[in-house]
Amino acid sequence: MATRKVDVLIAGGGPSGLSAALVLGRARRSVLLIDDEKPRNAVVRQSHGFLTRDGIEPMKLRQLAREQISQYDYVHFEQDCVESIEKAGKLFLASTRSGLAVYSRKVIIATGMKDDLPDIPGLADAYGKSIFMCPYCDGYELQSRPMAVFGQGENLVKFASVIWNWSKDLIVFTNGDDHLSANQKKELDEHGIRIIETAIAGLMSEKGMLKSVVLKNGEEIQREFGFIKNSGQHQSARLPDQLGIRLKNNGGYETLRHGLTEAAGLLVIGDAKNAFTSLIGAAGEGYEAGVALNDDMIQEDWEKSVKP
Repeated sequence: MATRKVDVLIAGGGPSGLSAALVLGRARRSVLLIDDEKPRNAVVRQSHGFLTRDGIEPMKLRQLAREQISQYDYVHFEQDCVESIEKAGKLFLASTRSGLAVYSRKVIIATGMKDDLPDIPGLADAYGKSIFMCPYCDGYELQSRPMAVFGQGENLVKFASVIWNWSKDLIVFTNGDDHLSANQKKELDEHGIRIIETAIAGLMSEKGMLKSVVLKNGEEIQREFGFIKNSGQHQSARLPDQLGIRLKNNGGYETLRHGLTEAAGLLVIGDAKNAFTSLIGAAGEGYEAGVALNDDMIQEDWEKSVKP
């Protein structure tokens, strides 16, 4: 088994992990960033809201980041997947799918989330192309177009009101009886939002571009774009579980300030912490985490270097 020893292991190569790697590389900390290069947002053609990079392809953003970080000899990348992590004395020991053993002083978990889409025929074909989850990421490009909202349960009306900000031509599809109260239905109706509780037979699209929603009663309703309230998101990796870190109700891990956790030396940032974080928000968390970890290591090194 191959073995590596570094100051910081970063699991996950999205904006949060890459940002942390940049800060730590500039702080002259040896860093190994491990990522399987299968990001959640790979289905999206463009990413928005990232200052100076608005509209960039998600993989291009990662490529540019790696090219810039690669000038720092302290940072190295591996295409792999961390499968287990444990404490080994004062260090962490992580094992990867390829058989690599990594010993590190600190660990940053930035593995993010994965989607498990509802079982609606045709949804996967359109997801990321004409059906999205985040209106702040994609709403501007779809403004005033015939829109569908797919969702059920708590906060459905609130979610519909958010999408309504970008398009008033809006229909809510609950894919079955959602047991909305009379007041909730009235609220939607007062804002010109039609609600359809009939079960969905499937979505019709062409090259991922939504054309219509077909109901099980045979009715076909023309729509061009949509937002889904719940993409079935879940943790991409459950590594913090192995060190006793618990999940919150929203599916993200419990953390302290800067992404620090109750396991000393372990940080969780980005979507793994928040369930959903914007690209620029994730990058900000990576910067914050990198500074916090380096400050900890400076203090540790300072105390060790005291002359007798």
